[in-house]
Amino acid sequence: MKQVYLDNAATTQVHPNVIAKMQDALAVYGNPSSTHSFGRTAKTAIESARKTIAKYMNALPSEIIFTSGGTEADNMIIRCAVRDLGVQTIITSRIEHHAVLHTVEELEQKGLIQLLYVDLDAFGNPDVAHLETLLQTDDSKKLVSLMHVNNEIGNKINLEEITLLSKKYDALVHSDTVQSLGHYNWDVKAFPIDFLAAAAHKFHGPKGVGFAFIRKNSGLSCMISGGSQERGLRAGTESFHNIVGLEEAFIHAYENLDEEKKYVEGLKSYFIEQVKKEIPGAKFNGHSGDLEKSTYTLVNVCLPITEDKAMLLLFNLDMKGIACSKGSACQSGSDAGSHVLTQILSTEDMKKPSVRFSFSTYNTKEDIDYTIAVLKDIVEA
Repeated sequence: MKQVYLDNAATTQVHPNVIAKMQDALAVYGNPSSTHSFGRTAKTAIESARKTIAKYMNALPSEIIFTSGGTEADNMIIRCAVRDLGVQTIITSRIEHHAVLHTVEELEQKGLIQLLYVDLDAFGNPDVAHLETLLQTDDSKKLVSLMHVNNEIGNKINLEEITLLSKKYDALVHSDTVQSLGHYNWDVKAFPIDFLAAAAHKFHGPKGVGFAFIRKNSGLSCMISGGSQERGLRAGTESFHNIVGLEEAFIHAYENLDEEKKYVEGLKSYFIEQVKKEIPGAKFNGHSGDLEKSTYTLVNVCLPITEDKAMLLLFNLDMKGIACSKGSACQSGSDAGSHVLTQILSTEDMKKPSVRFSFSTYNTKEDIDYTIAVLKDIVEA
């Protein structure tokens, strides 16, 4: 049976070069905190990785803090901003990743912050005028947290505009950039964003490693205590082989960015074209069907089928060898509906199944042709 992996927004295939680098790294067993030669070898490689990432982002090496992934990076930044920087109000949206939403909701429930939600338009874009109104509500110290690329519908916001507006009112700015770091060029000196989060497994690196970008002199102190690793911000012996894998994946992503972006964008464009041609009545959620306003890596499609067919849709696709997601992979195993789609779809469209298909350079047009044919059969059955 043909196997088609179209769930790259959930995780990506690890690049062969990354696997090779990690295998070599497993032979380096010195503790990076040790001062002997075994430890220094590991420490040197970790600092090399830090410099590599910083170079591609135009950041300082000291501004890159390795974590276990995007969720930890988001948690570290948001919780420490409240504890260390005096943040009293957090402004976010109702369609953020749960790594952000659940964190800010918990802080609100504990009475540590005032939580404000920016309005969204019909496509799921933040209302910038409403954001400005929220920034002016009172004189409390504020943090704005809005994701650059939405992991479910692919909307891409103007993060520079959001940052500059927020800075006009002296607010701090954080963005969950897990779906965009490794896929877009970044220059953190171009506009004064304070905090970013990344995960290696979204750009063909290993799971269990990522990083936080924390602007120099931010004032954050440690979230995890117990050692002086990661500039004293994250204690614990570093995951050496994972960090080496992250570096290699980052190098590959940015050395081949233009070529791979063009290829993947072509796949998405072809997918959109074929859906419109072969599945009348299908709708693209958010801006995922618009190449200018969404990321080039994913689409989210509302399919015109009945509720009884909808219940078995992902099962039937899986039985045909097609991997995709209903909502985000972080929640697709639960019975809860998508918190993102709930905000933007009509009651009628919420009764229909919406599926996220996400692409990488490992996909082909043949994969898309096969997927469209299977979808068409399901819809017409």
